Amino acid sequence: AISVSDKFHQMGWIPELILCSDATRTKETLQIMQEHVQGLSQALVHFIPSFYSIAAMDGQTAEHLQKAICEYSTDEILTVMCMGHNKGWEEAASMFSGDSVVLKTCNAALLEAAGKSWIEVSIILMPE
Repeated sequence: AISVSDKFHQMGWIPELILCSDATRTKETLQIMQEHVQGLSQALVHFIPSFYSIAAMDGQTAEHLQKAICEYSTDEILTVMCMGHNKGWEEAASMFSGDSVVLKTCNAALLEAAGKSWIEVSIILMPE
């Protein structure tokens, strides 16, 4: 967790919004990251219970993440960090990036997309 948060800090990547599973271990990981990088503690945080269960369902996580981001963010928020569980998060990162992504414990996938709103970005990442 510390090395990932260090990397975020070095890259100047500090989220304005954090959507995090409410699982104890994930909350503890977020707390470690926030204690290590001050900017992370300034982000708005929402703990989302469904992030744990949805990650176990084949092919469901990407759409669930999109809906959560659109629900909790505003168009003024430019950077969102989502914290959750495999295998769903690996599948979602692969779907969003269009490439095979492998995520091990405490790995991060930084994805970038352009759009005027999170809904527009959502459509770009996963058109119907």
